[in-house]
Amino acid sequence: MIDALMQVLQPSVFMYMIIGVILGVFIGALPGLTATMGVAILVPLTFWLQPQEGLAMLIAIYCSSIFAGGIPAILINAPGTPASMATAWDGYELNKKGQTGLALGINAIYSALGGLVSTIFLLVAAFPISRVALSFGPPEYFALAIFGLSMMISVSGKSIAKGMIMGFIGLFIATIGLDPILSYPRFTFDNPNLLDGISFIPIMIGLFGLGEVLSQILESNKKEKVKKIKVGRIIPNKQERKQMRKPFWFSSALSTIIGAIPGAGGDIASLISWEQSKRFSKKKKEFGKGSLEGLAASSTANNAVIGGAFTTMLTLGLPGDSVTAILIGALMMYGMQPGPVLFTDHVDFVYVIIILLFIANLIVLFVGLAGANLFSRIMLVKREFIWVAVILFSIVGAYALNNSYFDVWVMVVSGIIGVILRKLDFPLGPLILALILGPMAESNLRRSLSMSLDGTAAYFFSRPITVTLLSLAILSLVFPVIKNVIKKYKTKNS
Repeated sequence: MIDALMQVLQPSVFMYMIIGVILGVFIGALPGLTATMGVAILVPLTFWLQPQEGLAMLIAIYCSSIFAGGIPAILINAPGTPASMATAWDGYELNKKGQTGLALGINAIYSALGGLVSTIFLLVAAFPISRVALSFGPPEYFALAIFGLSMMISVSGKSIAKGMIMGFIGLFIATIGLDPILSYPRFTFDNPNLLDGISFIPIMIGLFGLGEVLSQILESNKKEKVKKIKVGRIIPNKQERKQMRKPFWFSSALSTIIGAIPGAGGDIASLISWEQSKRFSKKKKEFGKGSLEGLAASSTANNAVIGGAFTTMLTLGLPGDSVTAILIGALMMYGMQPGPVLFTDHVDFVYVIIILLFIANLIVLFVGLAGANLFSRIMLVKREFIWVAVILFSIVGAYALNNSYFDVWVMVVSGIIGVILRKLDFPLGPLILALILGPMAESNLRRSLSMSLDGTAAYFFSRPITVTLLSLAILSLVFPVIKNVIKKYKTKNS
């Protein structure tokens, strides 16, 4: 630990970490420019640095870009990263209520605290978590996806029927491309651009970014003048902190565990944490309408995933998410093989990484609070300028994903459809949720059935983790229905 501190407490390491935080905030605040993209682009530039310097920059980009994705989600309802989608549901509503500073402050504070708690979890319980993650096979991944899809009811808004329709549309879109088992083209219509499927990121940018801008343009009053909005306080008071305490600790623990599962990233963690926090909250009706609990849960989940993802990466050599997959390559370029050998041959560097995660989250906290007023100044700019900027960034973000004009057209079409869906009061959350979890559910269902001796679903009930997750999914779907029936019965008899 002392050797690790000596390596980290160098001016050059701090300099590269600050550079990484600045770059990460820039990347995260631009809709479509994900943490994965930022780290992937900058990894080659860090090979000439010392390992602790290069990792300091990459870890800082990772932590700050995930946090910064919540800034445009709060200010303009356009999530900067997929993990910030749930942040927009309550953060943007708080912004519209004139609590812009508070929303930005909560995003900064709880993102940083979630990252710190998950890092402590990494330090204390790396091996137990990695053993749980190692036991996950196709049946468990399928059950996890079904558990996530059961949230469609919770994000359906006023109409469960409309939410389910949107969810099934998302599942259909997720089937476009090559069959995950046989690699047979499905619904591609001989278009090579569809062979890899339709990425949900351009769709997300279109629905939540371009769609929001187009809706505002159509509903805007030309005579309306730009009014100065009072940012207000940034730090939540004692009563608000007490209200957010339970969702914070719950999201921290849940998201750390989800992060330790290979392939499950911040987008899944934030959605599950938001939904489960709503389920256990006494103020369920406030979720999605400017709930402090909902914003705290989603903000915490974004960065709490990172510690769990690093746990799986360091102890097993398996990527917890797409960013840690890139970091595995970076460590190998530095001559270190992630996995059990890393804890014997380079145990000092394991502590270096843990300390870097601590410091990166502390810097995120400082930058987030110090820059909240600066970020919120965007609201003082004429809406026309914001609209043009969002449209440009949406185009750049959609194109930069695969350097493909096809993704730009997907984004544009999604934006137009997003306007129509808003007019018809169809919820957008279930569609994105299905796009994210649909491929995971399909591929792991088919792998599980191929592993089964008789090819039946009985195989799922022979695995305890799968049974637990599927039971939770069923309860998630059935409980709201039963609750409504009981409520109607009491109302009728009262």
